[in-house]
Amino acid sequence: MTKDAFLQFAADAFGAEPEYPWAETPDAFVLRHEANRKWFAVGMTVRRDRLGLAGEGTVDVVNVKCDPLMSGSFLSQPGILPAYHMNKLHWLTLLLDGTAADDDIRALLETSFALTWSKPKRKKP
Repeated sequence: MTKDAFLQFAADAFGAEPEYPWAETPDAFVLRHEANRKWFAVGMTVRRDRLGLAGEGTVDVVNVKCDPLMSGSFLSQPGILPAYHMNKLHWLTLLLDGTAADDDIRALLETSFALTWSKPKRKKP
């Protein structure tokens, strides 16, 4: 799955549009819940060597939240790595270069969305 395909899936499935909050890294984005403003995905372009990958150049990645009990099984899959710049126990990095299976990316994004969703707190009357 490419970055564009990933963002299209997020828009179709969750109505999520990317936000680009960092001027110094204009290609980095976050996807947030509209109600509670929590991040459920963080995307960026990273040098391959920073991820321990062979080859030169960069790769588009997205970090998603994952239940620690599930992350171990996903880490054995191609294109799924310990989180880059996030808590490695609760987040995974997915390569958006065709290495990770599209079904895994969709399932992990759905999981991340569910794990970060909470009902907005009601104000007391």
